[in-house]
Amino acid sequence: WGFDEITASSLVKVDLQGQKLGDSPYDINPAGFTIHSAIHAARDDAQCVLHVHSLNGVAVSAQEHGVLALSQHSIFVLASLAYHDYEGVALVEDEKPRLVRDLGDKRFLILRNHGLLTVGRSVAEAFVAMYFLETTCMIQVRAISGGGPLRQIGQSIVDGAQAQWEQVTRGAGGGLAAALLRRLDRRNPGYAS
Repeated sequence: WGFDEITASSLVKVDLQGQKLGDSPYDINPAGFTIHSAIHAARDDAQCVLHVHSLNGVAVSAQEHGVLALSQHSIFVLASLAYHDYEGVALVEDEKPRLVRDLGDKRFLILRNHGLLTVGRSVAEAFVAMYFLETTCMIQVRAISGGGPLRQIGQSIVDGAQAQWEQVTRGAGGGLAAALLRRLDRRNPGYAS
């Protein structure tokens, strides 16, 4: 799939009807378009929609209980999390309203048996949200694989996490997004071409 080969210049800009805006030799992923266009059309605040099929994310998406309150990362996820049941490869238009309904006004969406999705008012904000969601899933997979009893964080703490999100992430990604971008600059500076 070559996801590690993606650069700024290889991204394909499209409108909400799936028409390319500008010349590009690259194709549009139809399933990706279905998911992303549904959210972009419905949510003015969703300036960036990220969707991944990470191993840890898919593993948690397949767990009946979903995300558990096992870590500090997880409380922020749980404070703004929704789920969407798997309907097969997202190629049909009639799935869009259900995606939008299930996400609602939340920041995080677990697509059951499929993957993860986050939205943000900017790329930085959506990326930081995905970082928190993926880290939550990674911690959960490791904690469960330990085989011992799990100690969950109380609901009252989870309930207070939404109000703390902006402070912890410094608004639209702030310091964490900048630090992760510096790491990318060191590891693969060609991404920006």
